[in-house]
Amino acid sequence: MGPADRDVVHHYETIQEEDRIAHGLSQLELFRVQEVLHRHLPPPPASILDVGGATGVHARWLAEEGYSVRIVDISQRHVDKANSDLAELGVVAEVGDARQLPAADDSYDAVLLFGPLYHLTEHDDRIVALSEGRRITRPSGVIAVAAISRFASLFDGLARGFLFDADFVDVVTQDLVSGQHRNPHDRPHWFTTAFFHHPHQLSEEVAEAGLSVREMVGVEGLAVHLPQLATRWENPAEREKILWAARVVETEPTLLGLSPHLLLVATEG
Repeated sequence: MGPADRDVVHHYETIQEEDRIAHGLSQLELFRVQEVLHRHLPPPPASILDVGGATGVHARWLAEEGYSVRIVDISQRHVDKANSDLAELGVVAEVGDARQLPAADDSYDAVLLFGPLYHLTEHDDRIVALSEGRRITRPSGVIAVAAISRFASLFDGLARGFLFDADFVDVVTQDLVSGQHRNPHDRPHWFTTAFFHHPHQLSEEVAEAGLSVREMVGVEGLAVHLPQLATRWENPAEREKILWAARVVETEPTLLGLSPHLLLVATEG
């Protein structure tokens, strides 16, 4: 395990990732991922490998819908918690690396890569991870890939006030120039070692790995950057308006990078 991997493991061993999109306006990411996946996943009881699945925030609802789900994650804490919390749903988790997946060729109906591309900072490593996803997915299956937008820290820093700290400006400047996100002093809420994609980079890397893009969307749109919407989120009718605002621009090329997260669904090329 190299220094970048150790940074990532340390980050996830010391935060409660399971709470990140579990409450309030942060659920926008969860709801939107569910919407997009429901358009593309084969019906239950299809088999899904959730690579970088953490403590099982997506594995839980997928298993509840009848899917057969297995998690591979780099964090032992995540794996232990997923095995403890989701055993009754038949979910099994194990420690593993997205670049060398513990699965046979053509063994899953769908593969989720919802974390690896965030933290594989080298281009070649990302291609290997995508190629591994293709290797273990059946020819008729789908691979869903998440990435962080090149502009995520800029917009998040502006919304949450971090951008008024000169050290954070340095972080954002590097993000914008190279996509290489670093938090050298381990400042809280400034994330960890990561790579942030331009939308076109994500589709190009997927193609390089031998996959064909079925759909790429911006997940959250503008709303996640507007904390004043938190109270409106609690009202079901107003929540639907927030979701609608994300849906209607989800594939608009000029706005893809506005969302903190990109979600791309691909098939074997």
